Parts: sequence; structure tokens; C-alpha cells
Amino acid sequence: MAKFTREDALNYHSQGRPGKLEVIPTKPHSTQLDLSLAYSPGVAEPCLEIEKKPEDAYKYTMKGNLVAVISNGTAVLGLGDIGALAGKPVMEGKGLLFKIFADIDVFDIEVDRKDIEGFIEVVKGIAPTFGGINLEDIKAPECFEIEERLKKELPIPVFHDDQHGTAIISSAGLLNALELNGKKIENIKIVVNGAGASAISCSRLYISLGAKKENLIMLDSKGVLQKSRTDLNRYKTEFAQDTKLETLADALKGADVFLGLSKGNVMTAGMLSSMAKDPIVFAMANPTPEISYETAMATRKDLIFATGRSDYPNQINNVLGFPYIFRGALDVRASTINEEMKIAAVKALAELAKEDVPESVNAAYKSKNLVFGREYIIPKPVDPRLITRVAPAVAKAAMDSGIAGKAITDWDKYRLELSKRLGLDNQIIQDIRLKAKQRSKRVVFAEAGDYKVLKAAQELIHDSICIPILLGNREEIEKSIHDNHLDLGKVSIIDPKSKQEDSRRAAYAKLLFDKRKRKGLNFEEAQELMFNQNYFGVMMVETGEADAFLSGFSSKYPDVIRPAIQIAGTNNPQRHIAGMYLVQTKKGPFFFSDTTVNIQPSAQTLVDTTLLTAKAVERFNFTPRIAMVSYTNFGSLREGSPARVHEAVEILHRDHPNLIVDGEMQANFAFNKELRQKKFPFTKLQDMDVNTIIFPNLSSGNIAYKMMQEIGGAEVIGPILIGLGKPIHILQMESSVREIVNMATIAALDAQCYEDEKEGRR
Repeated sequence: MAKFTREDALNYHSQGRPGKLEVIPTKPHSTQLDLSLAYSPGVAEPCLEIEKKPEDAYKYTMKGNLVAVISNGTAVLGLGDIGALAGKPVMEGKGLLFKIFADIDVFDIEVDRKDIEGFIEVVKGIAPTFGGINLEDIKAPECFEIEERLKKELPIPVFHDDQHGTAIISSAGLLNALELNGKKIENIKIVVNGAGASAISCSRLYISLGAKKENLIMLDSKGVLQKSRTDLNRYKTEFAQDTKLETLADALKGADVFLGLSKGNVMTAGMLSSMAKDPIVFAMANPTPEISYETAMATRKDLIFATGRSDYPNQINNVLGFPYIFRGALDVRASTINEEMKIAAVKALAELAKEDVPESVNAAYKSKNLVFGREYIIPKPVDPRLITRVAPAVAKAAMDSGIAGKAITDWDKYRLELSKRLGLDNQIIQDIRLKAKQRSKRVVFAEAGDYKVLKAAQELIHDSICIPILLGNREEIEKSIHDNHLDLGKVSIIDPKSKQEDSRRAAYAKLLFDKRKRKGLNFEEAQELMFNQNYFGVMMVETGEADAFLSGFSSKYPDVIRPAIQIAGTNNPQRHIAGMYLVQTKKGPFFFSDTTVNIQPSAQTLVDTTLLTAKAVERFNFTPRIAMVSYTNFGSLREGSPARVHEAVEILHRDHPNLIVDGEMQANFAFNKELRQKKFPFTKLQDMDVNTIIFPNLSSGNIAYKMMQEIGGAEVIGPILIGLGKPIHILQMESSVREIVNMATIAALDAQCYEDEKEGRR
């Protein structure tokens, strides 16, 4: 858990604009017409439509994406009844989580009513404003009746997160813990310490998942809930047992599961020792668990342990649930959040924990490789896949159970829309992945001894994107796979330096000698080069023993491009190659070329680069609309690089009239079509959006893509080598796992295109 001072917390909330939320306009508002449409008189039109058809409120207002976070401040965090106003920072914080994790807008509502009837009256009165209501920090037992009645009396989802959030997340963790321990939920003995809103809701959901009520012992501050007790309210009575057990120590003997929703340090090492074999302990009192992680782990080696804290493994965190549950419910206009939707969320979370963990999540938690097991039974809150797994599961459950007012028919499209909400969309890469999966290609990885390369290979195998071939020392690679708990199946590993490869090296050396013998290479040198993984890997592609090659993670750029050119050559009459980057921005994808190969290109070199780039862009299913940029516009300076760009454009217009290209032009005119059309209406680009940029020299192209990456927040993919005779690509040094996967995907697609062209399919 991050350490901070009281002053840190107060400054965070007070400095700058006070609080944590603000309202942002979503429509134009700069002109008189805008204001007339936004308010009077234009606003009357949607008002009249909604009067005729109330459902149109979802069409004309923010209702469909607006949730109320409502509290009366009677049970705020661990602070108790501090009042509605004092609880406002918490409600704002909840609103912030809704927004950043699921793009749901929130108004926080603090209601100064502690009586049930008064609170319900206020909530019902404001309900038409919202698409859903999240009840928060309301004490038990009032919270039960409040939620029950509002669910019955309102036509929109009402969800008390203090009850159901913990229940859903802990249930997912429980299912996975039981799977690891080989126990069945219907046979386990459960002890629940605490009898408040969360404890009762958790117990109900566990029973829905198959636990037996007679196997569940619940305790409150006075001890075990026995049927003989006369001080129990109707909610506690639901879990009272006919038993002689009185204390927590009594209840824990032989128990399989302990669920703590009470207070710190109430469970001793002795109590833990008395539990059954392979116990599961969810000690969720915050910030001090019922038993400390250190004590628990020192007491039992067969233990699966979870808390509510972020500084220990297996955090049961409600943020894994409520944003995505509401997202799914809102998107199908569910009338409530029912048991089926909650169970769908449980199962989606449980399944996600078993999948490969994105590198961004590993990095956030300073882990090399999180793997499903005793210390990872539940996804991490920063996992970007949560929205695309949990929300669709909830939405589908709402539809299947008949409470949805709107149907989703294209689930792939819906998941893409969810990704776009959080800026996670990468449509072009998704398209490339889908194509790569259609015909799996063999991709050679020259630096397979590195963990990141192996982790990328695992993801590529699991997603069926390509068939990796790993080059390197077999023992070292196998040890790294084992030590890092990677699952690569029966992946092919080849050690170019081993004796087993003597005959292959000899054949490759002869082929290289035949290619380079009149260019200064003798046979002994060719033999020596075959011990080099870059030469060996490129030769595998040249001979057809592999389909594509990828290197550069720990190699210098010239050390990879040299064998590529010497062995594979080029695929065009001009014997030309160039380097292109795919630059992903909020405005869509752009292709930058040449950014890696030609230092000071001539006019003809610029022409050749443009033609190769246009062909490459078409492979990504884009019509290339090309701007050739410089520091001048359309012949205003007739020397240096502007002159070369100007000459290149003339050649392209003359020899390739169907190509959409123009220049030379400054970058602002390239990207701003309104400005370009106003100032230079004659341009061949007219009012088109440019998607491809050809730079006048290597320095400008290289600087531009790196500035886009570091300052502009763009994701860059490359360098994508174009013009080589075979599918060979180079990684940036120390690429991330995501970057390696992206480049391997592009290499696989390139191999498909090469095969198509070779066989005349294009």
C-alpha cells in the first residue's frame, strides 16, 4: 500500500481545482448558434420528443451513461457515521473510479437523511436523471431494506456496492482458490467473521454458487450466530445455525475457508493452524487484516491468502467489479442487476485470472511474470482487459435473463467500442492479428534467450498469431522458460552453434558464399558467419525453412540489416529498401517513411520510397493519401531538400498519376485539410485526410516519430522494413513485450503477402 502523510492527502484534494471531478461540455458551444441549440430555444425540441416517448431520454441526454453515487454517510469506509457531507470526498472518489475504469459519468449525491423512508423518497425523486444508482456507505441493516425497496420500485439498476462488490470479487477468488486446492464448493466448511452488509451478501452469493448454508458459520461481535440467540435481526437470523459453537476459535477448527469482514488481529496463528488442509483465508479488514500476511504465511505453507490491501498478493478490490458491472448493465439498459449478472461477473473475473498477464500489469506490480496460482487468484485492478471481459459477460447475462431493454448483436464490435472508451482501441493491430491467425506462419526469433522475447512468444502461441522458432542456447532458453513459469508447449528451439546444426550451417555457408563470392566474401568467412544468429535466421527464411525473421532486441540495427540485404536482397527493380513506422494517434493511424534507412535521399530515392510505402500501406487495407513534407510549400525555395522533394513529386505525378500524393508542403498543411484547401486548393490531396508522410531525410523522419512517441503520446510500431526480398523485420533495442508481439504480427502478415505474391494471388 502506497505510503502518504495526512498533508499529502489533504493537498491532493485541495490544490488546484478543489475535489476530484468536473463537468465537461460534450457539444460545441463557441457560437450563438451553438448556444441556441444547447439551450433556448433549440433545447425545446428534444424535450418535446422525450415527453412523447420517455425512452428517448437515452437518445437525447446523458442519462444512459450517468450513474448516481448516493450515500447518507452512515458507514463511510472505516470511519463510521460521519455524516453525508463528510462522506463527499469518498463519493467523488467513487465517481473518479467509474470514469477512469469504465468511462461512466457520475454525479455524487450526499443525502442528509438517516431514516429509511426519507432516504428512499429522495432517491426515488431524483432517479429519472440517471441510468443507474450506486448506493454507497450506508450502514446495516438499513442498507438491506433500502436496496430491496429501490430495486422493486425503480426501473433502473440499483446496486449497493458495499454488499455486492466484495461478494462478487471474493467469489471469483474463492472459485479459483478451490480449483487450485482441488476442493468442491458444495463440500467446504466456511467461517464468516462479521455479519454486516458485505458479510451477508458474500454468504448469499457463495450459496448461489453452490456452497451449503448448513456448512457456513457466521459470527458477529458477540460470537457465533446461534438460533438460540434472541438479539439477531432478520438478516442475521437468515444465517443462524443450531450449533454449540460460540467463538471464532471454535468455528475455525477444521474449516476450509475463513472470510474476514470485521476488524484487525482477531485471528491468531493457533486458529489458523486448526483449520483443514489447504485452507483459504480472505482477511479483508482494512487497513489491518484479521491476521497479518506475515503471520499467516509463516504459520501455514499450504495456505491461499487474500486481503483488501494492494501491497500483498491477491487483493480483493471492489474496483474489479462495479465499473464494469454498471457498464454492461447500462449498455443493454438493464432494469436491474440480478443474480445472473453477478454470477456472470464472478465467472468472467475467475477466468481472466487464468490467462496470460499483459506486460503492463506485470510492470505496474514490479513482477516479472504473474501466473495463475496461490499468489495470483484474481486479476489486478490495472488489467486493461477487465472492461472487455466483465462488461460483455454482464450485458449478455442481462439479455439472457430477460431484463435488458436493448440488445447487443455484434459482440466483437461491442468489445471494440469498450476499448475505444478507454483509449485502448488499436483497430489496425486487431485487424492485422485477425489476418495473421488465418494462416499461421513460422517466425524466427534470433534473440530467444531474453525473457521478453520468450514472453512475447508465449502470447503469440496462445493467441495463435504465428509459430515461433527460437534461436539460441537450448539449455538457457529452457531454463528461462521453466524459471519464469512460461507455457510455450513444444516450441521449436534451434541452437545455431550446436553440433546438431553442423550440416545445416554447412549448407547455409555454401549458399551465402555463392551469393557473395564476387563481393569479397571467402568460404571460411561464410562458414564463420553461420554461427551468427542473425545470418542463420535470415538464411532459414531464404531457404524456406521459416516464413519470417525478427531480430534487433539486443542487436545493433546494422548487424541485422546487413545479413538481410546480403542474403535476401530486395524485391523491387530499383533495388531499394526503406523503413516505415506505424504511428497510432487519437486521430487514427499514420504511416511515417523513411525513418530508418536512407540518410539524405535524392529525388529518385524519394520516389522509390514513396512507391514502396504506398504498397505497404495498401497491405494494411488503407488507401495511401501521401504528403511529402518539407520546410517550404510548393516550390517557394528551389534548393536543398525542398528542391529534391519538389522534383520527386513531379516524377510521381508524371509516372504514377493515379497515386494520391502531393508536396512539397509544411507539416501543418499536411495534417490540416481545411488550411490546405483554403491556401492551396490546387493540391491533388484536395480535402482528403492524409495518412502517409514521406520525410525529406532520415533525421527529420526519425525525430518526428520519436517526438510523436514521447511528447504526443502516440504508440509507434516499427521499424517496418519495406523493399526487402523476404519478410525480415527489426525490433527497436529493448522493445517491450507488446512491441515484440506487434512486430511479430506484422512479420507474419508480411509472410502471408509474400506467399500470395509468389503464387500469383495478388
